[in-house]
Amino acid sequence: MLFSMGLTTMNTSASTTDAATPIRKQLHVLYADDMLQLRELIAIVLGRDGHTVDTAATGRQALDKITANPSGYDVIITDHHMPELNGLELVHGIRDLPYKGKIIVFSSELSEAVDLAYRRLKVDHILPKPIFPAQLREVFAAL
Repeated sequence: MLFSMGLTTMNTSASTTDAATPIRKQLHVLYADDMLQLRELIAIVLGRDGHTVDTAATGRQALDKITANPSGYDVIITDHHMPELNGLELVHGIRDLPYKGKIIVFSSELSEAVDLAYRRLKVDHILPKPIFPAQLREVFAAL
C-alpha cells in the first residue's frame, strides 16, 4: 500500500510540474537495493523524469556493473543494508575505480560512525528512508 501511495503522489507531482520544469540532463543511474519493490519504484520515478536506471539486488552485483564500465553511470544510489557487500563496502570499492559521478546513499538508519565513514568517502548525499519522489527529484535537480 505504501508503494501505491508513493506512485499516486508521484503522478500528481509529475502532472502538475512537467510543463514548468526546465529540461535537465538525462542521467544514467545505477540503483543498488535488495528490496525489489524499491528498485522498481525508483526506476519508475527516475524513468518518468527521463533518466535511465539500471538496478542491482546486491552490493556485489552493483560493484561488478560499475567495475565493468566506470564511466557508464552518472549517479550511483545505494542502500546501506544489502547482502554480499553493504553500501559502505560498495562505496569503498567504487572509490578504488576511476568513477567520477555522484554517489547517493539511502538508509533507514545509520550510526554516527557509519555516517562519518560515508562522509569521509565523500558521498554526495545521504538520505533517510523512506524516500519520497519529490525529495529525490530535489536531489537530482541539485546534481
